[in-house]
Amino acid sequence: MQLPYLYFTFILCTISFKAPVMRCQNVTCNSTDLRALINFSSCIESGIDGWDISSSDCCSWNGVTCDNSTTSSKRVVKLELARKGLRGSICKSFEGLDELRILNLSANILLGYLNPYHFSLQKLEVIDMSNNDFYGQLLHGDDLPSLWYVDLSMNRFGGSIDATYCSMSPLIEVLNLANNYLIGEVSESFVKCSSLQHLFLNGNQISGSFPKSLLQLRDLRTLKLQENLFSGSLNGGIGNLSKLVELDLSFNRFNGFLPDVFDQLETLEHFSARSNKFSGQMPKSLVNSQSLLTLDLENNSFTGLIDLNCSAMIQLTALNLASNNFNDLVANSLSSCHGLNSLDLSHNHLRGGLQFAFKNLQSMRYLSLSNTGLVNLTSALATLQYCENLTMLDLSLNFQNEELPTDMSLQFRNLKELFVSNCQLRGSIPSWLSSFSNLQVLDLSQNHLGGSIPYWIGTFKYLLYLNLSSNSLTGEIPEGLTELPSLIDMNISLERFATKIRSSIPSLDLSYNMLTGHIPPSIGNLRKLYILNLKYNSLSGPIPGSLSRMTNLGTLDLSHNKLSGEIPYTLEELSFLSNFNVSYNQLHGEVPERGQLRTFPCTSFIGNPGLPCGWFDYSPPAHTLYHTIPPPPVVLPSDKMTIMGWPFVFGVPTGFLITVGFCFATGWIFPKPEKRKVRVTRIGR
Repeated sequence: MQLPYLYFTFILCTISFKAPVMRCQNVTCNSTDLRALINFSSCIESGIDGWDISSSDCCSWNGVTCDNSTTSSKRVVKLELARKGLRGSICKSFEGLDELRILNLSANILLGYLNPYHFSLQKLEVIDMSNNDFYGQLLHGDDLPSLWYVDLSMNRFGGSIDATYCSMSPLIEVLNLANNYLIGEVSESFVKCSSLQHLFLNGNQISGSFPKSLLQLRDLRTLKLQENLFSGSLNGGIGNLSKLVELDLSFNRFNGFLPDVFDQLETLEHFSARSNKFSGQMPKSLVNSQSLLTLDLENNSFTGLIDLNCSAMIQLTALNLASNNFNDLVANSLSSCHGLNSLDLSHNHLRGGLQFAFKNLQSMRYLSLSNTGLVNLTSALATLQYCENLTMLDLSLNFQNEELPTDMSLQFRNLKELFVSNCQLRGSIPSWLSSFSNLQVLDLSQNHLGGSIPYWIGTFKYLLYLNLSSNSLTGEIPEGLTELPSLIDMNISLERFATKIRSSIPSLDLSYNMLTGHIPPSIGNLRKLYILNLKYNSLSGPIPGSLSRMTNLGTLDLSHNKLSGEIPYTLEELSFLSNFNVSYNQLHGEVPERGQLRTFPCTSFIGNPGLPCGWFDYSPPAHTLYHTIPPPPVVLPSDKMTIMGWPFVFGVPTGFLITVGFCFATGWIFPKPEKRKVRVTRIGR
């Protein structure tokens, strides 16, 4: 199972019963129900908050709902204990709860094998055991005639997958088996699931070709098969599933052409086939779909022209065609996609200049055109400024060896993320950038920019990530750079950053330049900074003791400079430091004995003859100009809303520690994953 993709959309339902239910107060529950609940609680090691097993009034217990019978003995109809921190197993039968309709034990720490005979309840309609640690074969039983909703996702169930549930109940509408360890092919017995509307098999190890049995399920609205081992071509019979709203085939091994049957899928709103081996051109029925809201074909081998009929695709809001072999964009084909707010065409072969028609994309918020062979940066910027709602723009790996324009007047008032890296651009950092007042991320790395770092960069109120590495910048580190408000007081940008925690760790990277002078002591004001990288410059003078005020710092790299003096003992206070390097300077004295510094290897100190183990000298590369040093590897994923190059530069383990440390340091403690709630409307019931 592919762990990076464990978290996907799940379903929780809202039900109305023909007979209303109520939480009973001061009423004795049925003795059989009471006995069954006590048996259940005896296996829960953690206990259950709000359960007083000495009381006969189980209807008042937490998570227990009884009916509104006028008799003195109420029947339990709901047992809902989701997210209660329950630990233990299900070792006793629920058999006595013969009026139970809903059983929800999701998002706990329950484990073990589920005995199918514990769940033989004639009136059970909903069972949700998701997000626990159950294992073994999938739960099944002899007869559950009322069951219509089953969620066993995010457990450790294994073995093959068949349609046992549909044999138990012909009414199954929702079946969620996602993120388990299911193997083998999908059984032909799924033809029995004639009532199935939502099927989630994603995040398993299911193999074989596209299951023909699923093509018979004419009521399917959601089909999620992503992150499995499916292979072969996509059967044209997919057109029979005319009620589909969402189809996700991503991260499999499908190949061949997409069948030209999308005109039969008149209700399809979301289609993803990313990271497969599909080839050929996009079928005409797909690029003329009137129902599609999102289309994701990233990382395949599609070829030909990108030619969308936006006059027909009036619902389209997100299009991702990144990392394919498209060779051009039909002129003005996107100009009428007025509702499009996310477009990724990166890593294709579009060539030439940016079409002026892009100015018509007034709803565009996210645009990635990196590595598409674009030329004429001046014209591209002049055109894109008309996209008034643009918040993310990636133009990296284009405009090779062009001059970065300096005399333009641009209006990108809403832009928050700008990437123009690895373009080998000449010139200097332009003053028109100072008008981009909402910038949170700025990446101009791996160019040939010269001159000094302008003071006005410190006026960006929300800037969290600045990467100017691998250029030819000269002069001193300006004091203004140490005045970035969002890195001094995270509260300024906390709300904005909440949606961007995957986008960038607060960072300042000025490495691989020709900077001189001292490291300004005021840099210690950037208390919220997590990565400070100044390696491969000509910085001199002492290491400021004020760095100890940067208490969130996880990476500090000052290597390959001309720094002198001793390592400040105050750096012992940097308790989150997981990557530290001062090698190849002119430091002397002792390494502080407390804190993190003593945990780093000699390679963090070599090249400083005056330091312990600094005498163990590896000769640095014999480069005369810092900007000619081969830059560190840069990872440019097609989803450019993420900057994830740093874990690969510093190593995956360090990257993991940095991320975890940042979350703890800033209060971003990872909760146990919760399912996103989506209401399921029951059709025809």
